[in-house]
Amino acid sequence: MDDLREKCPWDKKQTLESLRHLTIEETYELADAILDNDLEEIKKELGDILLHIVFYAKIGSEKQAFDIADVANAISDKLIDRHPHIYGDFEVNDEKEVKENWEKLKLKEGKKSVLEGVPRSLPAMIKANRIQDKVAGVGFDWEKPEQVWEKVQEELTELNDELKSADQEKIEKEFGDVLFSMVNYARFIGVNPENALEKTNKKFIQRFQYLEEASKKVGKSLHDMTLAEMDVFWEESKKHFQ
Repeated sequence: MDDLREKCPWDKKQTLESLRHLTIEETYELADAILDNDLEEIKKELGDILLHIVFYAKIGSEKQAFDIADVANAISDKLIDRHPHIYGDFEVNDEKEVKENWEKLKLKEGKKSVLEGVPRSLPAMIKANRIQDKVAGVGFDWEKPEQVWEKVQEELTELNDELKSADQEKIEKEFGDVLFSMVNYARFIGVNPENALEKTNKKFIQRFQYLEEASKKVGKSLHDMTLAEMDVFWEESKKHFQ
């Protein structure tokens, strides 16, 4: 990185701000590789992200703000402070107590709200999951999955009622409540909602592309086919992509 920063015109120009969107892109590429369970690709994408970390640290050192050693030491110190059950005399019985104590420690560090650590720019579904996870860490949570499912049913009823009013703003609000409660229910049954939806997205894409290819083989365009004709190939696609 020292060489690139000195000798490469592109690397010389980069700033913390110019790298930001590229880092986000690299993170999503890593996320794709993880969902594909492609270990070779995961290795490559981790390297790309590591490059970005070194890049940011280099720029930080140029600003005389921090360097890579400061970055590594800061996370090491934080991990030690946040794990008193390993590096201190605090005792925990399970993962739930670890998470609860983690949030308490963050508040002691000066954070005014448990939710301060949720990035504003997170995609909405991931943000909802993180919000619910964090408030649960301080005990603001349902006790049983059945209670959460009842809340889902309640929100669906409220959405259905608003659909009759044709008030688009109220419909949108209630639809958001349904999604939020479904994300919460996913957490209770041990499902990551973002991963679950993305797997469904990929499955749909595979099935639809099968439909497109199958229609070409019989010399038809999707625009010229009836829904019933397309449905024949769609049902076939389910045998190939579960």
